[in-house]
Amino acid sequence: MAKVCDITGKRPQVGNNVSHANNKTKRRFYPNLHKKSFYVPEEDAWITLKVCSKALRTINKNGITAVLKKAQDTGMIVIE
Repeated sequence: MAKVCDITGKRPQVGNNVSHANNKTKRRFYPNLHKKSFYVPEEDAWITLKVCSKALRTINKNGITAVLKKAQDTGMIVIE
């Protein structure tokens, strides 16, 4: 399962664990993803998306239809 947000396109980032002795080992910072179902009244259908917390806040603010339209315009999501 790819750890990528369907709306914003957020992906895991790479960084270092830094110990007290300043030893550095590679690690990954994962986005805070949630699998969530949304009701789209224009299509009278439920859709399931993997979204990060920032995308959930955006959907709550602007509405699912506007967010899906913007994501489709930017190429993040394909709607048939």
